[in-house]
Parts: sequence; structure tokens; C-alpha cells
Amino acid sequence: MSPVIEEHARARLITDGPLTRPVPVELRYDAADDPRTVHIRLPGGADWAMGRDLLERGLRTPIERGAVSVWPCGRAQLIVELHSADGVEVFQFDIATLIRFLARTRGQAPDSAEPLGKARPATGAPSASRG
Repeated sequence: MSPVIEEHARARLITDGPLTRPVPVELRYDAADDPRTVHIRLPGGADWAMGRDLLERGLRTPIERGAVSVWPCGRAQLIVELHSADGVEVFQFDIATLIRFLARTRGQAPDSAEPLGKARPATGAPSASRG
């Protein structure tokens, strides 16, 4: 059985106001659950499931899949934009944190790299919402 990989990280919540604010997030990967999927748990308990490859590709070039858009922001930051029925949330991550997390997941993932479905809020989790 593969271990679950969890990493606590900080992201910056980008708002339409003049200030951004740091927020705690949890990055999670469980190869036994789905070896192609990672989870980002946001403040308030919203849990977003998305393909590992979405984050990996987003480190290099803008990509959109379903309700999630990802793109690099300079050399050190990555933007993750999440769309739900409650609105849009935009987070800025340090690329180094995501590279480290994704490298750990590759060590646990099977070698196959099948195409992934749409990114989505995880089943049974609240939709992504501010708060």
C-alpha cells in the first residue's frame, strides 16, 4: 500500500482589493485512491481534486481543464484559479513548494500516464467558496 503524501503549504489568496492574504492549504496525494489525482484543500474545508499533470503542465505554460486554470507567474510563482457555483478564487503558490510536492507524488505513482478527466471539487466536499 502506498503512503498518503500530505504537505502543508501557504498560498496567497488574490482578491479584487489592493491586498492579498496568505492562507494555509493542504496538498494531498493518495495513489491508492487515484494515482493521477492530487487534492488541494482550502481554508473552510473546500477540497479540489485535479490531475497531477494539470499542475505539472501549468508550471510551464497556461492550461485549463474544467473548472481549474493554472499558469506560471514569473519564475517563482504559479497561479491556480478555481471556478465554482459560488464564484472564482485565485491562489498564488510558490513554484518550489509545488515542485517538491509533485516530485514526491511521482515517486509513488504508477508509470502509466493516461489522460485525465476534468478537474473538479472532490465528491462529498463543499464547493470552493470564500470564507
